[in-house]
Amino acid sequence: MKLYEYTVHELVDKLEKGEITSEEITRSYFERIKEKDNQVKAYISTLEEDAIKKAKKVDEYRKAGKPVSRFAGIPIGIKDNMCITGTKTTCSSKMLENFVAPYNATVIDKLNEQDLVYLGKLNMDEFAMGSSTEHSAFFPTHNPWDLEKVPGGSSGGSSAAVSADMAPWALGSDTGGSIRQPSSLCGVVGLKPTYGLVSRYGLIAYASSLDQIGPITKDVTDSAMLLSLIAGHDEKDSTSMNLEKKDYTKSLVNDVKGMKIGLPKEYIGDGINSEVKQAILDVAKKYEEMGAVVEECSLDIGKYATSAYYIIACAEASSNLGRFDGIRYGYRSEKFDNLKDIYKNSRSEGFGAEVKGRIILGTYVLSSGYYDAYYKKAQKIRTVIKNKYNELFEKYDLLLTPTSPTTAFKIGEKSNNALEMYLADICTVPVNIGGLPGMSIPCALDSNGMPIGFQLIAKAFNEETIFKAAYTYEQNTNFRENKPSFKGGNS
Repeated sequence: MKLYEYTVHELVDKLEKGEITSEEITRSYFERIKEKDNQVKAYISTLEEDAIKKAKKVDEYRKAGKPVSRFAGIPIGIKDNMCITGTKTTCSSKMLENFVAPYNATVIDKLNEQDLVYLGKLNMDEFAMGSSTEHSAFFPTHNPWDLEKVPGGSSGGSSAAVSADMAPWALGSDTGGSIRQPSSLCGVVGLKPTYGLVSRYGLIAYASSLDQIGPITKDVTDSAMLLSLIAGHDEKDSTSMNLEKKDYTKSLVNDVKGMKIGLPKEYIGDGINSEVKQAILDVAKKYEEMGAVVEECSLDIGKYATSAYYIIACAEASSNLGRFDGIRYGYRSEKFDNLKDIYKNSRSEGFGAEVKGRIILGTYVLSSGYYDAYYKKAQKIRTVIKNKYNELFEKYDLLLTPTSPTTAFKIGEKSNNALEMYLADICTVPVNIGGLPGMSIPCALDSNGMPIGFQLIAKAFNEETIFKAAYTYEQNTNFRENKPSFKGGNS
């Protein structure tokens, strides 16, 4: 095996045994990026010089017997909406094309404490608004399993990079499914943690009450490792919960006997692709074989959740993106005669069509006369959704659903149909509205050889149960034997 094919926990073991060096690992990934990223286009920018320099420094420390973290010298990719001091953070937008971050996001500070190595910044839908990574201002990212198809979004660059072995793991952000949906479409593991578990400080906001940073990894063990590194209270984030620090790898136990799993009937009905539905039923059967109790239940919130989500998210986006006006932050147009022109032209030229559309929708639902009719009603629906989840978690340890209603679709296929694109998140948005943890785990390939993922949802701050169930499934199946084919391009 090539070094870039190993999981992080396998690389850590080899480092501890002295079989490899951090520099060898890091160079291996940059060689892979140079080989494959011209096809996949996962990276907006790479940080090769700094990465090699840091890897060499870590190796020197290890050789000298100095104390270092287990993860020191392990490379990682970062979605390009998280600030790294002195590094461009563009959010895949012309508005921030030349913005160099003057500070670190808290998650970056936490990774720096462990001396991880940054491979580069990963492509995304502009300001995290999209489900396909076609809305990047720079270029679309391609799915490594089929280069003519999307990788999902908005963390499509992160998922594609991990899937294509161009990063051993990566950070993404999830507002309505933006970690889980692309992870499903790219055949990797994606976790959206409970809201408030991971600091959002230094994450450029889309919708502040929904956004959450989380790990995208090759397997469940790596996901538990990375969450353990980035989770924790942060006084710089008022929504960060002050909870006891946990080592999530302790929940990696191969046993689900007696675990109660609910299978919402609405998520295996109309609107779900038949092959995806069958894959979810097969997962349910597998859990029963492993000793879990799986029961059909009702979670009749999908038809409300997507509408409520887009009202709330766009309203918050309208507010958050108001700062990018050509004066305070962001791109400034050269075409202006007065202050009004600066505002109008800078925002018109700096934002893409998808972002403009969501800002307009958000401004509309917050406007006088419509606030009560739309935004206030959406917040009431949010409470109903939370209460419905709470009812189910009185009976079940976990809920099992598809992650995405379909497998990856062709680039351009849904570009002119906003409603159809929005429905790609129908299985994931309720989790964000409820502030709950959810994980996508790969489970099958469809008839076209494209990955299918299933989603496990738990009550708030109960990630351990998800890890236990996901790890048990992974240990008793063999999806990781499947590899991306890079078909549709020159492999």
